[in-house]
Amino acid sequence: MARGPIDMNMLSSATSSSADGLWTDLQGIDGQPCALVVEKGLLAWIGSTHAVPEQYASSKRHDGRGALVTPGLVDCHTHLVYGGQRANEFAMRLAGASYEEIARAGGGIVSSVRATREASEDELFNSASARLQQLLSEGVCAIEIKSGYGLSLEHERKQLRVARRLATAHNVTVRTTFLGAHALPPEYAGRSQAYIDLVCNEMMPALHDEGLVDAVDVFCESIAFSLAETEQVFLAAQALGIPVKLHAEQLSDMGGAALAARFGALSCDHIEHLSQDGIDAMAAAGTVAVLLPGAYYTLRDTHLPPIEALRAAGVPMAVSTDHNPGTSPALSLLLMANMACTLFRLTVPEAIAGITTHAARALGLQQTHGELAPGRPANFVLWNLKDAAEMAYWFGQKPVRCVVRHGRIEEGGV
Repeated sequence: MARGPIDMNMLSSATSSSADGLWTDLQGIDGQPCALVVEKGLLAWIGSTHAVPEQYASSKRHDGRGALVTPGLVDCHTHLVYGGQRANEFAMRLAGASYEEIARAGGGIVSSVRATREASEDELFNSASARLQQLLSEGVCAIEIKSGYGLSLEHERKQLRVARRLATAHNVTVRTTFLGAHALPPEYAGRSQAYIDLVCNEMMPALHDEGLVDAVDVFCESIAFSLAETEQVFLAAQALGIPVKLHAEQLSDMGGAALAARFGALSCDHIEHLSQDGIDAMAAAGTVAVLLPGAYYTLRDTHLPPIEALRAAGVPMAVSTDHNPGTSPALSLLLMANMACTLFRLTVPEAIAGITTHAARALGLQQTHGELAPGRPANFVLWNLKDAAEMAYWFGQKPVRCVVRHGRIEEGGV
């Protein structure tokens, strides 16, 4: 029997409190002492501990006790809402099966589609809530949640409705991405064009009209959708005024990144096989490269994304969990920062920017998230750390002391 939905609104109201006031004895990422002021849920002032304006001297005080303070973390690529799990496929890969072989045998994305279609909205909400709480407890203040395990209007709608409910229940910024072109559903086997027509002409407009879509994504790959099919989806999104992003160049160089950049894509994600032409196009368009070391690790990939070329071209690099049941069952953004440094050779400042500033930009949230600045919503984290490098150094720890989301103290306290 399905359990009823968790009433996260009741839990939130019982445990959170206003963050308004003067926050003192903090340490910035640069190692310098700092303080900040929150008023009506917004950052009103940030600066040196010794330069707090007189007007805030009598404000309610929150003693940071020397904690490191950073912007709230942003997980900019997840597939958080789904039914079931795919541990058996993990075992198959260890026994030698490739990603493509598993997909062609009826596993992979399609197996998650079956489980997601069978699950009720409340069941999906409950399971995703538990996963989301793991990310929130580690400092995440904004997250992207993709559909793509429904592959029909009814079930894509169900996933996106759950994502919207999660935002309200957990007081967290959620950006929803319609990934109807994730895989070919079984009922459309051998009819790829007919399914893309359905995505563009029926599913996308209906979900957009219902206010469920913040962006549109496509899995452009030899085992998924072609460049021409991807362009058709992007044209439909463009006609509706919806931003696009792309699963690009993960398994091969399809030229998807250059196409996405032509449409002003927010981001191109995975990009292990990204070419110089794709890099140049992304740089010109301001498209963010989203690195997903969890999938790289789980798939035991050996083809590194072109980090040095991205760096040389000035393409901003974000880092995300890519949480999904098949290829990146990761629920720690800090672990992904560590992997981005150890596997991809990012520097610590690059990794921290990758889970804050650049991740926010990959979601179009650069005006509200990813940086600490006056006038922005109060989304920040206090860490039981002395040095910013520790954020990418430790793994397996829970170094969060306090998380403030939307001006509310949601995790821990001071």
